[in-house]
Amino acid sequence: MASERWLTGGQVYTQIADRLRARIRSGEFPPGHPLPSEAELCQVFGVARNTVRRGLAILEAEGLLATIPSKGRVVLGEVTAPSYRYQVIAARLREQIVRGDLAPGAGLPSEAELRRQYRVSRNTVRQALSVLELDGLIVAEQGRGRFVRQEQGEGGRPRTSGPAP
Repeated sequence: MASERWLTGGQVYTQIADRLRARIRSGEFPPGHPLPSEAELCQVFGVARNTVRRGLAILEAEGLLATIPSKGRVVLGEVTAPSYRYQVIAARLREQIVRGDLAPGAGLPSEAELRRQYRVSRNTVRQALSVLELDGLIVAEQGRGRFVRQEQGEGGRPRTSGPAP
């Protein structure tokens, strides 16, 4: 993997996911082959390991990658349907947000409600919500719950539904 221009700006991890996704689609990283290590990706993109991990998590949530012990992250290729239950839950909530059924600032159902609705464990629900948080679609507010992210406020910061600090 040739060294390329370092990434800068907000949410660099989404840029990493976009670049790796494009390489997977182009065939540079074919299905069944491992991606370069996290350390190599850190050097290529000029970012910290946690930033690379967040970008890789997006691709794993999309079903393009899988982490296999002693092999690393392996390319699965384009997947039409999510493989894991948390991906199904995240995809359904994402659809509701995109369609506008869950408007900006609207509260998401509680973890308990989502557990009952999908008949899954608390960890599965939390993993689905984590995917949406990583994608920047929802925000968590301590003691209040999770809300659909609103448009960017002053200074590029996301506005939340709570009172101004």
